[in-house]
Amino acid sequence: MTTTSPTKTAVPGPAPAPLPAEPGKGRNRFKIGAGQQLKGGPLTYVFLIIVGLGSVFPLYWTLVAASHDQQRVLDTPPPFIPGGRLFSNLQTAWEQANLGKAIVNTAIVAGCITAATLFFCTLAGYAFAKMRFRGRNVLMTAVIATLTVPPQLSVVPLFMMMSDIGWNGQLESVIFPTLVGAFGVFFMRQYLIEALPYELIEAAKVDGASNIRIVWNVVLPAARPAMMVLGMLTFVQAWNDFFWPFLALNQENPTIQVALGLLSASYTPDQSIVMAGALISTLPLLLVFIVFGKQIVGGIMAGAVKG
Repeated sequence: MTTTSPTKTAVPGPAPAPLPAEPGKGRNRFKIGAGQQLKGGPLTYVFLIIVGLGSVFPLYWTLVAASHDQQRVLDTPPPFIPGGRLFSNLQTAWEQANLGKAIVNTAIVAGCITAATLFFCTLAGYAFAKMRFRGRNVLMTAVIATLTVPPQLSVVPLFMMMSDIGWNGQLESVIFPTLVGAFGVFFMRQYLIEALPYELIEAAKVDGASNIRIVWNVVLPAARPAMMVLGMLTFVQAWNDFFWPFLALNQENPTIQVALGLLSASYTPDQSIVMAGALISTLPLLLVFIVFGKQIVGGIMAGAVKG
């Protein structure tokens, strides 16, 4: 008689402890904990110094060229230290190009365009981001598609339209065609999708707030960081715009870029005078950034960490 021995079942023991990961390996070696900050090494500071100097050098060279005469600017090698003709060149550029009136005109144009762009683009961005209506996606696609159209294609019909209205040579011909832009609508829509929750809007509706009050008390405060960034970009673009103002305006009523174009339009322009005019046109932008720089940087950081 054959006997069979009972089968022994292996009892699982405790799992072996995982081996410690080697330093510098693993998927989480770049993970930063809460409250920790990345520390830059010497190469980081060298790189930042090089980038900073490269960014400041064009402005410094404008200052140097504006402080010398024409012959010294065209010498080889050119000067790299400011000279003593800065104030005389600034006065000459101011008088020859009528920069006083040009700066006032440009401030009016850039201010109106910036205010209108912030208002209309914020409203349109809120509508596309949070409101439900028929054809919303089609309209948004059409708005984005306008970014692919070169602005040169609209110059002839736009010029004819301004002529029919009687705005040739007037600041209105520069302001009204750019009161709202597709980029601003898309920018505000993308920001409000994440920054403005539906629950906040519904709570305002439950409290009996109208659409105007929701926009004023809910949408605008939430969109303020993005509005600061969009306002800076719009103001700089309007201040530096040359192509359409050059066609729409004239020598008696120019913007700053048109005045600088007329200043350098002679057969042999004086480069030191042109650089002096360019320096004058740059100072208001620097002043705007100095005054609103903290809010602009705060808006960029708020957009970077949202969500």
